[in-house]
Amino acid sequence: MTDLLAPLRECAHSIGLAVTGRHRQGYSGQRDTQYHLDLVADEIAIRILTAAGYQVISEESGVSGSGEYQVVVDPIDGSTNCDRGVPFFSTSLALMRGEELVGGVVRNQATGDLYEGLRGEGARLNGEAIRANAQTDPAEALVAFSGFPEHRFTWFQNRGLGSAALEICLVAEGSLDVFSVAEQSSLNPWDYLAGLLIAREAGAADGEYNNLELVTPESVKRRPVVASSPELVAFYKNQWPF
Repeated sequence: MTDLLAPLRECAHSIGLAVTGRHRQGYSGQRDTQYHLDLVADEIAIRILTAAGYQVISEESGVSGSGEYQVVVDPIDGSTNCDRGVPFFSTSLALMRGEELVGGVVRNQATGDLYEGLRGEGARLNGEAIRANAQTDPAEALVAFSGFPEHRFTWFQNRGLGSAALEICLVAEGSLDVFSVAEQSSLNPWDYLAGLLIAREAGAADGEYNNLELVTPESVKRRPVVASSPELVAFYKNQWPF
């Protein structure tokens, strides 16, 4: 059987080799908040994935190539962390077939840890099965946010780590209980799709604050919440906006 994720793993590993230790390269000057290292990573992604017969839909360069399968790519998720040398950034690669989310690979480029999953086959971290925890109580929840919540409500502790793909994977492995966007924040699909597939395969629950479809290859804004249980998703949706 063809290993559909093999080119994605190769891509993520090659990007890691290229960006490791290359801090303080600064902005590319081509668009706001794009770093030179984003372009280095994007070139690698396009080269490897199109050669494997996949169409690439990238945050940095749009659509490249053609094929039955598409890979929605954030070459470096957490670009500011990467450029500044903060050891929490990733490459996020979501495998789609049309509108169907098929698989995902997220590599922590600071540590080399590799999260992956195929629909219906579970989720893994470095080859070992992972599972979201069973937390249902908001008062005991460790929560990570994209953006900054404007008021304090029920949680145990909160974090802002800077890479949505990795933070969703931390929910998948049970280290975090919730990943959510705060009121002024939104994400594009390349930020969360790979992590979403991995989290779903690990038994996590998810939702969107405006009840919009999360699975899309289009460049659109979404406000996802991913949590260890449906109870926590419902709690956070009831608190919105925050």
